[in-house]
Amino acid sequence: MPTDPSASVMDLDLTRAPGAPLVLRTPELPDLDTALDWLRTHRDAIRAELLNSGALLLRGLPVRDAADFALARDVLIEQRAGYKEKATPRTDFGEGVFSSTDLPAVQPIRLHNENSYTLDFPGTLLFCCVTAPEEGGATTVGDMREALRLMPAALRERFEAAGWLLVRTYSELAGLPWYKSFATEDEAVVEEYCRQNTIGAQWLEDGALRTRQVRSAVVTHPVTGERVWFNHFAFWNQWTLDPDVRDVLVETYGADGLPFNTYLGDGSALTREEVDAVNAVYDRVTLRESWQPGDLMLVDNILCAHGREAFRGDRKILVAMGDPVPLDECRPTVAPSAGASAVVRAASEG
Repeated sequence: MPTDPSASVMDLDLTRAPGAPLVLRTPELPDLDTALDWLRTHRDAIRAELLNSGALLLRGLPVRDAADFALARDVLIEQRAGYKEKATPRTDFGEGVFSSTDLPAVQPIRLHNENSYTLDFPGTLLFCCVTAPEEGGATTVGDMREALRLMPAALRERFEAAGWLLVRTYSELAGLPWYKSFATEDEAVVEEYCRQNTIGAQWLEDGALRTRQVRSAVVTHPVTGERVWFNHFAFWNQWTLDPDVRDVLVETYGADGLPFNTYLGDGSALTREEVDAVNAVYDRVTLRESWQPGDLMLVDNILCAHGREAFRGDRKILVAMGDPVPLDECRPTVAPSAGASAVVRAASEG
């Protein structure tokens, strides 16, 4: 199939059902080579629509496995992006292709922007359905331009002024241990990474690691110029946890030792009601579409957050990350800071 430079958004079969993301239905494509040619022809139009919609599900492609997916990724995404400061377990299939997450099926994943806490992050995510679950399991999405507009004004102003603070305590028992998150067993390598990436690092007496990083909660898309809500604040806040899980974690680790917790950038904590108000905005903007085998979904990681429903049955969703974007190109309202002045070796020194 020859490349048609005149292909435009008007050539695409686009539909949107209430409560669902935009769906692009492809023509009948008999094999992968034909499908890749079709993607090459329409790539610019697809990417242009992505900047408008924030997320776009492509339906009808003969993509069957991780190898097929990697080839489709290389057409749609120019530059691969890494997964840094890992927070969830994933299976690595090679060639920059991962499982979307290996968390238990009964555990839903709330909306979030991938790697919002790092100094550069993927600008684009691409998901692929190899095996659709029997029930649930949609990769949910939500427009963060709309989320910023809907955020209660008083909260929005506080976050714009102070940013948000992420405190992580890396443990063998909850979350990921530090050597898995940083992909090294060398403490000196971790310390240097933290210095270079504006993260306060504190080695605890039991050999665990605690980090602190302040980031902007509101950024501006470097291409569209639109301001968006961009963070993991509610995602990792203690008041978002299931109450029973929170009680167990607090009893085990103490309120200051949770695997993840978040605050305003000045270190002040929000009330349960305030965190609930942020989560209510996410709920209002959430869109879903059940997966079908072969589906691809492009997500602009700045314009749009993503999550996952709980599910039943086998589910195999792949993800690849690309188009890395430096935070400083997104006009953050708050400059990144470490939340601590230096790497320290024990709790008593912090």
